[in-house]
Amino acid sequence: MTLTALGLLLLALILSHPNTHVYDYWFNNTLIVIDVTVGAIVASRRPENPIGWLLCLSGLATSISHFSAQYAIYALSARPDSLPAGEAFAWIVTWILPIMIGLGVFTILLFPTGRLPSRRWRWLGWLTIAFVFVGAISGAVTSGPVDGLGPLRNPLGIVGFTSGFKAVLYPMAPFLFAASALSVFVRLRRATGVERQQIKWFAYTAAVLAITVFLQIITFAVETPLWFEKAEFAVFTAAGTANTISIGIAILRYRLYEIDTLINRTLVYGSLTATLVALYFGGIVLLQGFFVALTGEQSTLAVVASTLLIAALFNPLRRRIQSFIDRRFYRRKYDARKTLEAFSAKLRNETDLDALGDDLVGVVRETMQPAHVSLWLRPEKTLKGAQID
Repeated sequence: MTLTALGLLLLALILSHPNTHVYDYWFNNTLIVIDVTVGAIVASRRPENPIGWLLCLSGLATSISHFSAQYAIYALSARPDSLPAGEAFAWIVTWILPIMIGLGVFTILLFPTGRLPSRRWRWLGWLTIAFVFVGAISGAVTSGPVDGLGPLRNPLGIVGFTSGFKAVLYPMAPFLFAASALSVFVRLRRATGVERQQIKWFAYTAAVLAITVFLQIITFAVETPLWFEKAEFAVFTAAGTANTISIGIAILRYRLYEIDTLINRTLVYGSLTATLVALYFGGIVLLQGFFVALTGEQSTLAVVASTLLIAALFNPLRRRIQSFIDRRFYRRKYDARKTLEAFSAKLRNETDLDALGDDLVGVVRETMQPAHVSLWLRPEKTLKGAQID
């Protein structure tokens, strides 16, 4: 946090020199204080789990990179020779990125237990360590401008090593992250109970982050409006922050089982929003075409009619989508709810106490699936209690 604060101070000084290049990644690097906070909380409460310590180390590496970049820009570009060792700090930026990537890969690979999914995943751990060493060494001697620092170049760069550094970094970093993400989903297939809920938290935010990465690729591939780029950046930043927070929630086991409700609501309202947007714009296009064919000009009635249609369809569509998702993804809970609703309806009309007792035992057995269930009554035929194992 101290390094981040000093980096922001240097950024403020750099901004006072309008012709000086501003560090490209200063905003994302500033948000690393969230990772450090989560890591410190996890490490203090679960010191035996290395995830908290990895988050702290990742935050430290990122903040060193941020501070070094701001220091180098200020000492070499904004006010040359005003601070010592400017080139040394620029050199630090060249080789610290592989370390940051390696720490991120290990955080995902060891989540949530702090151990590898199995011995078969040792190869990924050793490959990540090799990547860090090779990437850091090749980055330290790569020539050319330093990424994010504008015109500043590596003071120890050797001509010809740039292609080697890119050959190591560009293909290997995505592969390592993809392989570590695959290990999480392998865990999810085998996990039960608490561990399954922990992985669900991480998988949920990781899925949102993957969608934002896809949107980011779109902005690079095609020309997009400025508002779309700003919205994509804001969502990407929020998703990355939420991913770290989800790790803290999962390991500290804070309201683990609320993730099922969160996933359910996301599926329902995400599908509902997409459907309503498609209906809205589709209705406008069709109605405008109708008015043009009828009157020869467009009409605002198309917008009004589409809006009224969306308002009328909102609740019916939400109920249908909710029912479909419950049946498709939450079948057991859906069946249990239907069973309880049917029993409640029968309870209002049933007068035979013996039949009611049998129905109650059947409902408990079907919805809760206990190993044993028994019902006993007091002599005066009033319900005394139930025992469920």
